[in-house]
Amino acid sequence: MLRQRLQHFSSLPPQQQLQMLNRMETWEHLTPEQKQQARQIFNQFRQLPPDRQRQVSTAVRDLRAMPPDQREKVIDSPRFRSMFSDQERGMMRGAMRLPLAPADGEEPHE
Repeated sequence: MLRQRLQHFSSLPPQQQLQMLNRMETWEHLTPEQKQQARQIFNQFRQLPPDRQRQVSTAVRDLRAMPPDQREKVIDSPRFRSMFSDQERGMMRGAMRLPLAPADGEEPHE
């Protein structure tokens, strides 16, 4: 199994390898509580239908590109309230609280 994972990793383009390594590095520095929260959010996310997963994922990526003070306003906006359920918006809030690695092509925010 490990050999298969290593072969898969080796077959990835260099940019994807770097993204994967960055995410592993970020995970390594999370506290046990943050890791548990990330697992809970991911498990909730996985229970969504595929089309909702895509929409929530896109929203999270867009939110992460915003300054932190603007994110909560957007999540609570009438537009997001009409587009996303309370559970989905809760997942977004939780994801925003975690110090996750930047998404593809995204610069980290301080």
